[in-house]
Parts: sequence; structure tokens; C-alpha cells
Amino acid sequence: MATSTPATGSVATAEGTAADKRRHRQVLQALTGLLLGMFVSMLASTVVSTSLPVIVHDLGGDQAAFTWVVTATLLTTAISTPIWGKLADLFNRKLLIQIAIVIFVLATAAAGFSQDPGTLIAFRAVQGIGAGGLAALSQVIMADIISPRERGRYMGLFGAVMAVATVGGPLLGGFITDTIDWRWNFFIALPFAVAALVMMQRTLHLPPRPKTKARIDYFGIVLLSTAVSLLLIWVTNAGKDYDWWSTETILMVGGALLAAVLFVIVELRSKEPLVPLTMFRNRTFTLAVVASISIGIAMFGTSVFLSQYMQLARGATPTEAGLMTIPMIAGLLLSSIVIGGLVTRHGHWKPYLIVGGVLLIAGSYLLSTIHYDTNFVLVSLYMFLLGAGVGMTMQNLVLIVQNTAKPSEIGVASSGVTFFRSLGGTIGVSVMGAALATSATDLFADRKDDIGAALMALGEKGAAIGQQLASGTIPQVSALPESIRVIVEDIYAQAIAHSFLIAVPLAVISLIAIIFLPNKPLTRMTTSERVQASEADLATVSVAEGMETLTATATVDTDATTRGSTPGAAASSDDAADEASVTRR
Repeated sequence: MATSTPATGSVATAEGTAADKRRHRQVLQALTGLLLGMFVSMLASTVVSTSLPVIVHDLGGDQAAFTWVVTATLLTTAISTPIWGKLADLFNRKLLIQIAIVIFVLATAAAGFSQDPGTLIAFRAVQGIGAGGLAALSQVIMADIISPRERGRYMGLFGAVMAVATVGGPLLGGFITDTIDWRWNFFIALPFAVAALVMMQRTLHLPPRPKTKARIDYFGIVLLSTAVSLLLIWVTNAGKDYDWWSTETILMVGGALLAAVLFVIVELRSKEPLVPLTMFRNRTFTLAVVASISIGIAMFGTSVFLSQYMQLARGATPTEAGLMTIPMIAGLLLSSIVIGGLVTRHGHWKPYLIVGGVLLIAGSYLLSTIHYDTNFVLVSLYMFLLGAGVGMTMQNLVLIVQNTAKPSEIGVASSGVTFFRSLGGTIGVSVMGAALATSATDLFADRKDDIGAALMALGEKGAAIGQQLASGTIPQVSALPESIRVIVEDIYAQAIAHSFLIAVPLAVISLIAIIFLPNKPLTRMTTSERVQASEADLATVSVAEGMETLTATATVDTDATTRGSTPGAAASSDDAADEASVTRR
């Protein structure tokens, strides 16, 4: 018997290795279409990022219009994310993510035909609906096919997709804007979207889900949209179209608070709430939400206004701006890939989240100190630190929530964290944009004499430039004469740095929330496996309870039974029971 043990162990090891390779191949096949879909959404977003200052300038938009072009997408992304997450728990997830891709890409292409800022903002809002679906459903589907512990093993693939989209997108968008026309940036994702839909249809095979009766929380959707929209409109226009303390402020803030209170009441009474408030009883979910709000502000806010800093404070072209933001993208990619691998190998996640929170604070604060002539090596270092902080925290917060959420609520739990991160980013961009606009206006007023002297020296050309600056339209700084360009760069550098300072206290809150997160180990089971395990456990409990309620119909001679049994048989029975118990677990 002893001589056969090594052979048995070798066979078991070989079978385990073969099964692992087979599962790895199946996961890679399933991920192909999902990764391409994520690439489409990221490319469509990043290819426009460095071109937005030029786009808004050509359409005659001001700083408020620039902010709303970004905020419109973030707002609808935030609002639609929990809706998509709820739908993911009710309907076919594969069909839902395909619908999200279609909505996203068609709205993106339509935005390319915009003739004014209002039309562009409207199409960007529709684009955000599709983006919300892609953000929520990609996380849910990943939980279906990859366990939390194994997720880091595949981070290299996600990192490669992110690298191509986030590095190549801005460079491609800048090149198209400088050489052809910025409108083509909105059409570039169409062929990739078609390929993603075909690939997803062929390769993404998800386990069947039990049919449930769908109940959509329409009142919750309306109230949530109303509360968030009123708040953002107030933040954007206060101090410009009306005073901070005014009748408009009372109506908008009061309306937002009333809608928020009604939303909570509706969610508590709804059978299928949009955001199940009972999830906040879970300490991991609550703290992850708090941290995600702050990370969303730091991530979306700083990345949006960094492109403005490069073009308005350093006079870069869109292509140059794409190159200059690579350090932040490199920090995000490297940290997410390396930390993902370490999490899979060792199973520890909390130390990396804490380090990420510290880097987030450091990056946000250091970026608030930059000027138009700050050494670019230092600016690159600050961006790298911020990117590394985001890369260590963003996906891992979703990961640990999925690790503790009930399998039946994995959709709303994943989308809940993503929703609050998008909501934080939306509010962050609005607040930072409002602060930037106010600071820029005040600084232009303070430097009025210097600007006037520089314009006078330029003659008739100076008069035309003066009219453009007075209109409030975002200037194309790289095309301005040297004498006036230095002043404008200094003004925008100070205004943007001031807006970056807003992210610092929120990053501190994020770190505090991370420190208090329960340090629970990551499971090696996918969502589908957890559902099957829970069903097996329920069946076992039901059978045991049923046996206890049966009434005896005959007597058994326990002594005879005892005499007829042998110690070996009893041991074999106990071993079989233990093995069955382990298998169930």
C-alpha cells in the first residue's frame, strides 16, 4: 500500500495541473470578448481626452461648458451604474453588456457631428449610460468566471489593454486633432466595437442563471437622478449665474436634499431596491464606498484637469499633452499589475491598499503645488505617484466587496462601489471645475494691467486676442504670442493647482476608511461556484432537518447493530462523512 502512494499522488498532481491549465484556457477564451469591449470603451474615452480643450474652443464653449462636457458623461455613468448592476442580477448579463457597448459607441459617434457645446454635452450624457453598463457589467462578469484570489493572475491582460488604450488613445487623439480633424476622434472606436460584439458573442459563455421576476425601481431611478443632477447644476453655476447664497441655491440644494431623503424612503420600502441600503450593514461595503468616493474625486478630477494644465499652463499641443500624461498612466498600470500579482500569490491585500492611499494623498498634494514653469521631471514624479495610488486602490476595493457580498447581490454590490466612485468623480470634476473657473476669473482681473500692456504692444492683433479672452472662451494657448502666452499660462497654472488642492482632504478620508476595512482573506471560488456551494449546503441542511422530523415506524436492536459492526467499518463511515463534508465546503 505504501508503494502505491507516490504514484497516486503523482497522478493526482498531474490531473490537477491538467485541470488548472484547462480552466486557465477557458477563462482566457471567455475574457477575449470582454477585454475587447473594455478596450472599446476606454479608447473612445481616452482618444478624446487630450482634444477636449481644442474641441470646446472650436465650438465656442467656456470653462463651464468644458466642465459639463466631462460631467455629463460622469453623471449619467454614475446614475446608470446601479441600474445596470440591478439588471445584471435579473437578466442575461451577456446580452446586457452587448447592449451597453452599442449605446456607448453610437452615442460617441453621434457626438462627432456636434455643432455647439449643448449638443456635445447631450450626446456625452447618452454615452455615459453605455459607460455605466460597461463599468458595472465587466466587474460582475469577471466575478462570474474568476475568483477574487485568482484575479491578480489575469491583471497582466487587463494591464495590457489599459496600456494600449490609455497611452495610445491620447496620442492617437492628439495626432488626429493636429493633422486631420478632431471629429474623427469620435468615429475611431466603431470598427473595434463591431469586432467586440462579434468576439463576445462567440467566446463569452456564462453559466445559466435561475429565472426571476423582474421588478425595476423606477421611482428610485428618478429620485436619484434628480438629487444628483440638481446638486451638480448648482455647484457648476453658483457664483457665476447667481450668488452662492441666493434663492436659486435654496431651491436647488433643498430640492436635492428632498429628493435624497425620498430616495432613501423608497429604497427602504421597495422589494427590489436600486441600491439595497441593507448592504450598508456590511462594514466592508460601507468603508469601501467611503474610500471609493474619495478615490473617484482624485482619479477623475485630477486626470481631467491635467490635460488642461498641459495645454493651458504649458502651451502644449493635444499630441504633446498625450505624451506628457504618460507618467500618471504608467504609475496606474504598473501598480495595478504588480499588486494584482502579489495579491494572487500571497493572498494579502490590505497593506497594498494602505500604501495606495498614502500615495494618493502625496500625489494630490504635490500636484497642488505646480506652476507653469515647474520642472517637468517633478511634475512627472507627482503624476506617477498619483497614478500608482489609484492603481493600488481602485480595482482592489471592488475586489474585496465582491469577496464578502452574497452571490445573489454581486451585481448591486459591485455596481454600488462603482456608482459611488463615479458619483465622487462627478462631484469632484464639478467642484474642481467651478473652483478653477472662479480662480481664473479672479486672476485675470488681478492681472488686467499686465494683460492690457501686452495686448497694446501687439496692435490690431492684440485687440482681437483681447476680445477672445474677454468672451470667456477657453483660449488656444499654444497659438498665442509669447508676451501674452506667459501671463495666460501663469493664470491657468495657479487656478488648476488650486483646484487640485480640493482632492487632498478627501484622499485623507479615503486612507482612514481603508485602514478600518476588515482584513478578510480572499476566497478562491467564483460567484457561480459560491451559488452552487450554497445550494448544496441548503440541500444538506434541508435533508438533515427532514430526517429529524420523521416518526419511527419500527424498533431497531441497537445492541445487535453494535455487535454486527466493526471498528474498521465505523472508521470508514466516519472518513466518508468527513470527506463529504470537505467536498461540500
